This record gives sequence, C-alpha cells and structure tokens, in this order.
Amino acid sequence: MAGLVRRSFLALGAAASVTPAAFAQTRAEWAAIGQYGDKAAPLTVFEKDGVLHIDGAGHASARLTAIGRGRYAIAGGGELTLEAGAARLNGTRLAFHDFGAETQAAIRAGVRADPEALRRQALAATPPKETGDFLPADLVDLTMVDPRIKLDIRYAGSNNFMGIPLYERAAAYLQRPAAEALKRAQEALAAQGYGLLIHDAYRPWFVTWMFWEATPSDAHMFVADPGKGSRHNRGCAVDLTLYDLKTGKVVEMPSRYDEFSGRAYADFVGGTTRQRALRAVLREAMVAQGFEVYPEEWWHFDFRDWRRYPIGTKTFSELGGGGK
Repeated sequence: MAGLVRRSFLALGAAASVTPAAFAQTRAEWAAIGQYGDKAAPLTVFEKDGVLHIDGAGHASARLTAIGRGRYAIAGGGELTLEAGAARLNGTRLAFHDFGAETQAAIRAGVRADPEALRRQALAATPPKETGDFLPADLVDLTMVDPRIKLDIRYAGSNNFMGIPLYERAAAYLQRPAAEALKRAQEALAAQGYGLLIHDAYRPWFVTWMFWEATPSDAHMFVADPGKGSRHNRGCAVDLTLYDLKTGKVVEMPSRYDEFSGRAYADFVGGTTRQRALRAVLREAMVAQGFEVYPEEWWHFDFRDWRRYPIGTKTFSELGGGGK
C-alpha cells in the first residue's frame, strides 16, 4: 500500500444514533476537515462529538482546543494552526490535499488519450482459466427485488473515476442468493428510514481489465486484478450507499464513491461523527445478511458465497433486459 494513507483502525461501536452532536465550529473550521501533507502519511483533521480532532503525525485521535486566531492546542502536546488551504503543525506547513481527486485526474488524463483503444484491448483480452465445480449463473435484476432499492450506475455514464461510459446501459444484477440477502438488508434499513442506492453490482470481466490497466500501481488495492477476476465479475459484489426514504436525499459518507484515497477505507477515522455513524449503519445491515465489507472501500460488499460462482464475461447488451 505504498503511497497511500495508513489505515486508522479506530473501533466504532454500533451506530446507536446518527443524530449529529452539537457542532459549533465556524465555517473555517468546518472547511478544515480533511487531509494535509504527504499522501503516504497525511495528517487528518476530523470532527468527533462536536469537536475537531487530528490523527497522524504521531497523534491518535487527539482533541483540539481553540486558543485563538485559528490556533489550537493538541491534547498530549503541540499546536495546530489552521490557514487557508493549509495547516501548520508545530510551525511546519502542511498543504491541504484531496488525494482522491488528484488520483482520479491522473487516471482520466491517461484514459482520454485513446479510450476506444483501451476498450478494444480489453474486449480482446482472455479471462483467466478456472477449474472447479461452480454453480450456474443466476443473475437477478435488482430493480425487481424491492422498489425501495434505487440505481445510480456510475459506469453507465461518465461520472466515474475513468471519466467514460463503460456499460451499455444502467443496470444492476446479483446472483439470486445475494439478491435475496440484499432484499433482507433493505427491509432492515427501511425500519431505520433508509433505502439502498446501488452504484454497481455484476461487472463484465473486460471492464475489470480496463480498470487495472488505467489505474496507477500505487492505487491497485482499489481495483481487482483481472488475472484473478473480481467478485463483481462473479455477480457476488455490490457497491452501494444509503439514501433517506423520506427526502430521497443520498446521505454523506466519509468519502465519495470510488474515491482512491485512504478516506475510502472502511475504518477511516476521519470525516464527521454523523458520516461515520451512517457508514456503520450500512455496514451492520449488510454484514447481518452475509456480506462482508472490503477493507479499502466502505461501499463495497462481497457476498459470502462468491467463490461458488465463475467469472462472468457477458456484457450488459448480452444480458438484455431480463433478470438472467
């Protein structure tokens, strides 16, 4: 994981409440939440229980106490000063960074050179040969599972880390047992006022090949190795988030979807108390139904039986409009 932020394994209990704590930060303090300094070992400024904290540079979830003019005393010793676009830790200036946006810009720049050539090479590539006694594919259209499950399939348009459409149409499929488990998760979440919003589910193998080729090696933990195939290829992985059933508004999580940075990690310490609580609500509902979160992506969940299915190569055009 060279070149990426370290993972903070701050244990979060069950999200008993997602009501935000009293949060009296100024606009400047709210804007200061984020990461600073070196991508390999950044300083993270975040909100916890209504107060700013820092993590990194020798500090572990250390509380900040305002002492005037943008200056803060750090619990355990030291001082942090907030500036426009930077923070000073004991006098050393650390620039603010959106590491995920920077990585995405680099990937998109490379893809723009010749996206059609990349697609042709992917379609001509050969998936790995597999041996074993696999179950036959039984892909179910997730729009038929529960009307509260909504779709925002990023790879059917250009609003994704590659910046180009990769699927021929917006659709989401899972193997039938995984789809049934997802329905149960939706039922549990509805009791809490939330619906599931799907960003991706089954993914043809050639798209996994494109992801791997376009992504820098220091971000390869965010994409699957096509030589092994993805759990998405097997129809047993789903990328998703929550939306509010009353308002229809998508909730805020500690990172954006498909953000290639440490903010995407399932146990990232940063963001806000409410964001982390909502992340826990999603995770607990999914785990209860036989899914496991991918440690580097809070939105990615693998169904327990993924090993029982082969790598899928059918495109969305080939799948057609049916449920199989």
